[in-house]
Amino acid sequence: MRAIEKASLWLLLAASAWLVGCASLPERPAESVPVHSDNTDGTRLGRVVAPFVAEHPGLSGVFPLERGVDAFAARMALASAAERSLDVQYYIWRPDDSGKLLADQLIQAADRGVHVRVLLDDIGAAASDTSLLALDSHTNIEVRLFNPVSHRRFRKLSFLFEFGRANRRMHNKSFTVDNQVTIIGGRNIGDEYFGASSSVEFADFDVLAVGPVVAAATSAFELYWRSPSSVPISFFTAKKVSPQLITQRRAALAAHREMMGDTAFGRAARDSRLMGGLPGLKLELSWGRAWLMYDLPDKVATSPENRATHLAPQLRPVADAAEREVIVVSPYFVPGKQGVSFFQVLRKRGVRVVIITNSLAATDVVAVHAGYRRYRKALLHEGVQLYETKASRRSEAPSGQDKHSRGQGRGSSRASLHAKTFVFDQRLLFVGSMNLDPRSVSLNTEIGAIFEVPDLAVRVVDAIEGRLLHDAYRLEFVPGPGPSKKSGRINWLSEDNGRTLRYKREPGASFGRRFQVWLLSLFPIESQL
Repeated sequence: MRAIEKASLWLLLAASAWLVGCASLPERPAESVPVHSDNTDGTRLGRVVAPFVAEHPGLSGVFPLERGVDAFAARMALASAAERSLDVQYYIWRPDDSGKLLADQLIQAADRGVHVRVLLDDIGAAASDTSLLALDSHTNIEVRLFNPVSHRRFRKLSFLFEFGRANRRMHNKSFTVDNQVTIIGGRNIGDEYFGASSSVEFADFDVLAVGPVVAAATSAFELYWRSPSSVPISFFTAKKVSPQLITQRRAALAAHREMMGDTAFGRAARDSRLMGGLPGLKLELSWGRAWLMYDLPDKVATSPENRATHLAPQLRPVADAAEREVIVVSPYFVPGKQGVSFFQVLRKRGVRVVIITNSLAATDVVAVHAGYRRYRKALLHEGVQLYETKASRRSEAPSGQDKHSRGQGRGSSRASLHAKTFVFDQRLLFVGSMNLDPRSVSLNTEIGAIFEVPDLAVRVVDAIEGRLLHDAYRLEFVPGPGPSKKSGRINWLSEDNGRTLRYKREPGASFGRRFQVWLLSLFPIESQL
């Protein structure tokens, strides 16, 4: 009997593999007309933005979204104010509290006649095809998946059989409303990005922007939307979602909205000054020149060595021109030999280099730490200042909140760095989705913007350095007896009530984590990190 069961299992696996191997992506018809008009000057947001832009010709206004709850409130307020279009592009959109609230807000916008376009990465997006089809069934909502796997029933198996293609992902994050206001940065859509999770909190960073950079964001979205790699969810099946299911889903979202209104997170979002001040642009915007940078969508279909489609070469001249200081905030940091050489050249020119990334205890991707740690000694030997964020730190809940309330169980929670921010000479600020690792540079697509806004750049640097000694370990290189860089060792230094604590191994990391890193470091996987 067991032999029969084994034979049946092998036949099932073989049949599944055959089905997956035979599957192919549906072909899309050509799009010959624009999907929505770019002339949105007459919208509410257009009328509000116009006087500010007129006072700063050729410049873009930018407002930092540092707190997660403010970043969430900004998206909700913008969606509520939308009249013509909502272009939403994300790597991850979780069906959790914040994800459901934003989905509900998109539907309300569509009910008002707003044309909503949602472009999600097929692997990163957590929603089921049924949920996406239900959303797409709305007359004013279109949902597309970027670089999807071909077989929807056996998705994991399909990913393995199509690994060469499916391994290339869209990591972009943007939220653009009426072609008047955009949000770009490191946040996906999920509770951990907005301070709504009771178990983990991602330290992240977005910016809200108006002015010429918004038109560039719209153009970038349009390029991805029309890419052959972006496939409408409706193309994967001829089946229609039943009206009953759509009604049930909408009722569930409405009930969730009502329930969340009486939670700590719901009250904090409602009380955020972004919720009330954003529609009238009652914010202190900083103004300066801005350049949007992004990988071309064709990057996922070309060789990783083909740099013609890459963002990184656009950013390199900015870094090369730095004269005094370069600060890098990258949660996933694997510089490789070329990156180490680049930072060495900066140091030889007298440029101060500060790199902030996750500690082993804080990272949510242990494999990346295995790739990163082999370069620490070389960087420290050259005088690079290296900091690793701590895995837990005291978070201040918004005023009036109970730390045990739903969505704000903050207290001392596990923290992980997720922001991707670079500052050059305290003058130029890069904010986007790009990490300094091989995956961001060569495999995935990314987006970001450079803002030449010195006052904002200085504020960001002050905020970073003001928290470093409290929120991160400073790494110290202790030279060994020989001339080799590898002969030294590393200490981790932490400040605690005026005392300096020194650790001789990865602080806060369990034996299991350290063993994982050692084991993963034996495999040649750096190009995938």
